[in-house]
Amino acid sequence: MNATQHDKKTLSFGVALVPIAAMLGLLIVGYGVMGLRIEPLLLCAAAVAAGIAWWQGYRWDDIIDSVVGKLAKAMPVIMILICVGGLIGTWMFSGTIPYMVYWGLKLISPQYILIAAFFLTSVVSVCTGTSWGSAGTVGVALMGVAAGLDVSLAAAAGAVVSGAYFGDKISPLSDSTNFAAIVADTTLFEHIQHLLYTTIPSFLLAAVVYLVAGHSGMIGDVATPQRVTDIVSALEGLYYFNIVLLLPPVLVLWGAIRKKPVIPLMLSACVLAIILGVALQGLSLRQGLDAFMDGFSITMFPGETDAIIADVPRLLNRGGMFSMMSTILLVFCAFSFAGALTLTGALNIIISRLLTVIRSVGGLIAATIGTTILVTGATSDGKLALLVPAELFKDAYRRMGLDTKNLSRTIEDAGTVIEPLLPWTSAGVYMATTLGVSTLDLLPWAVQCYAAIFFALIYGVTGFGIARLPATDKAQAVPDAAPLVAREQ
Repeated sequence: MNATQHDKKTLSFGVALVPIAAMLGLLIVGYGVMGLRIEPLLLCAAAVAAGIAWWQGYRWDDIIDSVVGKLAKAMPVIMILICVGGLIGTWMFSGTIPYMVYWGLKLISPQYILIAAFFLTSVVSVCTGTSWGSAGTVGVALMGVAAGLDVSLAAAAGAVVSGAYFGDKISPLSDSTNFAAIVADTTLFEHIQHLLYTTIPSFLLAAVVYLVAGHSGMIGDVATPQRVTDIVSALEGLYYFNIVLLLPPVLVLWGAIRKKPVIPLMLSACVLAIILGVALQGLSLRQGLDAFMDGFSITMFPGETDAIIADVPRLLNRGGMFSMMSTILLVFCAFSFAGALTLTGALNIIISRLLTVIRSVGGLIAATIGTTILVTGATSDGKLALLVPAELFKDAYRRMGLDTKNLSRTIEDAGTVIEPLLPWTSAGVYMATTLGVSTLDLLPWAVQCYAAIFFALIYGVTGFGIARLPATDKAQAVPDAAPLVAREQ
C-alpha cells in the first residue's frame, strides 16, 4: 500500500466479499454453465476488484503497481514453467523419457498387474509431469493388459489414475505443482519436499491395497497383450536406447538434492538432452532446438511414421517452451485479479472474520481443504482451486506462525488429486472416457488421490508434519488485522 493508505475508505465485510463472490459467480456461470474461457472471466473479476479499489480512492497507477508487484514475485517460477516445457521437449528428443517408458513396459508382470499399473504410471507421470499424458498412453495400454487378464477394470483404472496423479502432484515438471508453489509464495523444491509428508504415506497405502487385491485370485498368468508389445517395438524402432539417456534426470536429481539454482539446472539438462539426441538418435541440432521451443514431434525421425501405433505419437508429441504459454497466460490473468484484490484490503477483512472462527491449526487445515474442494467442484478447474484458497488463507497461515508450504501442500492434497474424482470436471471426464470406466466406479480404487486428505487432517490435529515460521519471521509475516476489524465495527 502507498503512504496515503490511511486516507482510503475501509471496506465493510459485505463489500469485501463482493470481488470474491464476483469471481466465483463468473466462473460458475461463465465457465461451469456456459463453457466460456477462464482468462477473460478472471479479467472481469479483476475489473470488479479494481473498481472497488478506485471507489476506495486508489489511482490507476496504484492498481497497476499492485498487479505488477504480484507478477514480479511470481516471475522466477514463471521462468521455471517455461524451462519445464523445454525440458520435456528435449527429453523426448534425446530418448530419455521413452527409455524409461520402454523399460517400464518390458518389466510388467501380469501377476502384479494392479501394483505394476500404479508404479508404471507413477514413474511416467513423475518423468513427464503430466497425468493426462501418462493415463492416455501407458494407462490405455495397461487397461488392455487388465482386460486380457480378466481383472476388474474399475480397480485397474483406479490404479492408473492414482499413479498418474502421484506424478502430477510431486513432479517438478508438473504445471500444477509449480503453480501451487507460485500462489502460496513458496519455492518449488520446498513445496515438493513438504508434499512428501502426505503423499508418501498415501502412496504406501495405495501400494498395499493394490498388492493385496492383486493376490486375490482375479489375476492369471498370461502373455503381455499386443498393444504393449506394439508400443515397445515402435520405441525400439525409433530410438537407440542406452543407459546414458538417464543422465539428464540424474543431473536434475543431483541438483535438487544439492539445492542448486533451478533455472540453470534445467537449462543444463536441456542442453545435455539435445547433445544426447544428436549423438545417439542421429537427429539434427536444428530439430533439437525446435523440440526445445515448439515441442518434440515424431515426424522429426526420418522415414515413414504413419504406420506406428497411435499410442506412440500421443506419448512422444509434447513439450516445448511454447506449450507453457497457456498456463502462463492464466497466471497473468489470475494475478491481475489477485493484485487488485490485495490493494483493496478485502482479504485482510475476510481473513480476520475467518480467524474469529478458526482458532486452531487443525481448523485452518480443514477450512483450506473444504474451500479447495468447493472451488474445484464449482469451477471444474484445478488451477483456480489452487489460486482461490491460496489467496484467501495465505495470511492466515502466517498469522498462526505457519510456513506457507503447509498451505501449498494442503491445496494440492485437496485440489490437484481430487479433480479427477469429480465426474463433471474436465479431468474426471477425461479419465473416465480414456480408461473406459465411470468416475464413480474407479473412485474407491483411486486410493492415492483421496488418502492424502485424511493424513492432512490428522497432521493438522496432531501437529506432526506442520512447518512453523521462525519467531522473527512470524513477527514480521503479516500485520495484526485487529485494527481493520475495529474500524469496520
